[in-house]
Amino acid sequence: MRAMQDFSNTGLPFMKMHGLGNDFVVVDARAQPLAISPALAQGIAHRHFGVGFDQLAVITPGDGDAHLTFLNADGSTSAACGNATRCIARFLMDETGKDHLKLTTDRGDLEARDAGNGLTSVNMGRPQLDWADIPLAEAMDTLELPIEGSPTATGMGNPHCTFFVEDADLIPLEEFGQRYEHHPLYPERTNVQVATITGPDRIRMRVWERGVGQTLASGSSSCATAVAAARRGLTGRKVQIDLDGGTLWIDWRDDGVWMTGPTSHVFSGVLTPQFLESLT
Repeated sequence: MRAMQDFSNTGLPFMKMHGLGNDFVVVDARAQPLAISPALAQGIAHRHFGVGFDQLAVITPGDGDAHLTFLNADGSTSAACGNATRCIARFLMDETGKDHLKLTTDRGDLEARDAGNGLTSVNMGRPQLDWADIPLAEAMDTLELPIEGSPTATGMGNPHCTFFVEDADLIPLEEFGQRYEHHPLYPERTNVQVATITGPDRIRMRVWERGVGQTLASGSSSCATAVAAARRGLTGRKVQIDLDGGTLWIDWRDDGVWMTGPTSHVFSGVLTPQFLESLT
């Protein structure tokens, strides 16, 4: 067994990335394992006293090209993070020269591809549509939940609750998202989306992420919203989703939900030993 990495003298290298403003701290631990505690994740996530992120992703060796582990800004874990997966896939493609990758996550095996024109695609897997898999607290039809507004429940390795509204931009998302993130029908909390159909196979969507808050974009939320819209007959299975931070393209195929969009590696840095010690 390899020894756990010690950063008390060297500091902790990291990369700052984002997909449409959905931002991440990425730690490459392929050479030597490390432990990220909830307290460390919370400290790094702080946008004034740390670096700031929506999710933290750790790259480790896997059965494919790499294994990815995700933590939210509050230190909780998430099995899936679509935009972070695309960002890391682009980093690994640039590193290796490959245009096709297999990444493993707690959600399962994810396939990533170079989509050309600076875009990266990832297959986020088949959606979870049964109440027990999402999970919900009790058996029910997931297409229209017994909640005001009749939202749709979808699992993408993490739970989602999608409200279709007349104008997503008019929803007070701070209040709305907090209220439904903790709804008793969702025992593991939920990501909350408000979505408006703005044209044929086009959706305006805003998102509140569990354990994070309002974000400029979310890959798994975009996938869940596309699936919900198709199930309700509002769109086809291939849609454009316009988020606060930009646009993603979602294609719900037989082999899973494919998500395509741009990524950005903003900078690389090192968390100092002094900073890390302050969080222990």
